[in-house]
Parts: sequence; C-alpha cells; structure tokens
Amino acid sequence: MEIIPYTEKWKEAWDAFVLGSNNGTMFHLQRFLDYHESGKFTFHHLLFVEKGRIAALLPGVLENGVFESPVGASYGSIVTRDIRFVQALEIVDCLLDFGRKQGFREFLLTPAPLIYETEPNQNLDFAMLWRGFRFQLHYISSAIRLDPGRDIIDRFAPTIRRNIRKTLSHPDIRVEINERYDEFYPILLNNKARFQLKPTHSYADLIRLKELLPDRLKLFMVYLGQKAIGGSLMFYANTHVAVCFYNMLLYEYAHLKPIQRVMYEVVKHATENGYRYVDIGVSQETSAADPMTPRVSLIDFKEKFDAKTILRNTFHVRL
Repeated sequence: MEIIPYTEKWKEAWDAFVLGSNNGTMFHLQRFLDYHESGKFTFHHLLFVEKGRIAALLPGVLENGVFESPVGASYGSIVTRDIRFVQALEIVDCLLDFGRKQGFREFLLTPAPLIYETEPNQNLDFAMLWRGFRFQLHYISSAIRLDPGRDIIDRFAPTIRRNIRKTLSHPDIRVEINERYDEFYPILLNNKARFQLKPTHSYADLIRLKELLPDRLKLFMVYLGQKAIGGSLMFYANTHVAVCFYNMLLYEYAHLKPIQRVMYEVVKHATENGYRYVDIGVSQETSAADPMTPRVSLIDFKEKFDAKTILRNTFHVRL
C-alpha cells in the first residue's frame, strides 16, 4: 500500500469509492468540495492505493505541517470499506509513515459518528488510538433513530405532540418541499444574527451545492397562507443518515411552533424514505472559552423529539 496525492484524474474513482464505502458521506465527495470558490482552500487530499486501486482515502488540508480533515466540510477523516482490523492497522501505519517521511508535524481528523456507517465498525478508531492518536475534542450531537413501526408523533414529548397536532389541524399552515432559498435564506440570516453568528454557507454556496448535488439537499418550508414562517434545510449525507443542517423561523410567528412542525415533517419524510437516522446537529455554547461547553437548553429541546446523544470526536497525533 502507498499514499499518493489526489489529482483530478482520480475524481470519478474517488467519488465512486466514497459512494461504495462503509463510512463515507456527501462531505467526502469531490463533487461536494467543488462548491468552494477556487483558491479558498489549498486541498491536499490523499489516496491510499494498493495494486493500482483505491484502498482508502483522506480529504484534507496541509498547513504549517498540520494535516487537518475535514476543512470546508462537516466530516472528514479516513474513508474505507467495511474492513478487518489488520487492514485498519495497515492503513493507519501507512498514514503515519507517510506523514513522517513528508515532514508532517500533526494529524487532526474528525470522522463522521458511528451512525453514519453502513456496518458499525470501529476497527479504524481503535487502530488510530493504538498507534498513538488521542481524542482532542468531543462535541455533543443529537440524532433521532428512525423506526417505521412506531408512530412518529407519539415518540415526542407531550407538549411537542400537542403543538404539532395543532399545526396539523390549522387550516392555513402547510409544509412544502421546494427550492425557495430566496425565502429561506433571509430568515436564516436574521436568526443567526440574534446570536452574533453567520451561516456556514452563503446564499451562493447553497445554490451551488444544490446544482452540484441536487438529490442531496431538500428544503422544507413552513407557510402560513402564502407567508414563509419557518423551514429546515436537510442534507442527505448518505443512504441512511439525513442531516438537519439549518432550521429557521420568523420569531413573530414562534407561537405557531413552525420548528416543531417542520421537525415532524423531516422525520416523517426520512422514515418513509428508508433512512435510519435524522442527525440534528451539535449543541455547543459557541461563545464559551471551552469549545466543548454544552448548550443544555438546546440538548433538552432536541431530546423532546426522542433524540439521543452521539459524539463527534476529533482524533489528534503529533509525529
């Protein structure tokens, strides 16, 4: 096995490997990473090649001797098929040997949580820990495990159930899946500004992503009559996890509970379309000095939708 730098000639093979992998997501696809403006990042993606075929891959950036993955995406780290432990160990050893020979100082890798794997398999995690990687950060994230055999609303907390049923009986409230990003984005900007934040993506970014990955983004919009009052932008990361990437609402209509209604709709849609989980994201206090500081009120809100904690871990090693 050898590691070679990624070049454009590998693009189709790279994306095909991700789509057939055990732990890859849309965030590992070159088609996804292409949404970034030229020059924004100097990517240094790596391919693990054995007998001319891809055995694993690693997207990322090398800066000042530190290789970080992901950059410009939610999840990164090494993508593999459903591999045995000896194969995981070989991949990790190959990476560390390559890094030392190339003069790298550190690796900083954040994989997708275990729920993203087709077959849950932590061989790679253990191989990294055994070879000297350590956890640098843990973020608390939340995901709803989907079950087509259970009534969706009955899974939610009593207050949430009542509020959703009220919206379902309201004659003027409806939810559409559409492409009205022009209605969605201004409200999202306003919501983020309340916390002195900006969305990860610009409006142009979202339009570009929709063009590159039309089947991976779905916009759920909540309307009161003809007025948009809330919504959720979903990223369908792979065949079994749907990611609730952005929620937004017009706060003057908060009493109508548009977020609770749209959460019901996205869970219903994902369940009916064969997904296993809806990932509703991390819950950290972004203004805290310690980035691991949990935002307890947000975690509590997510748990009302029967969400359970999953960890988003970052692995780190100095060479």
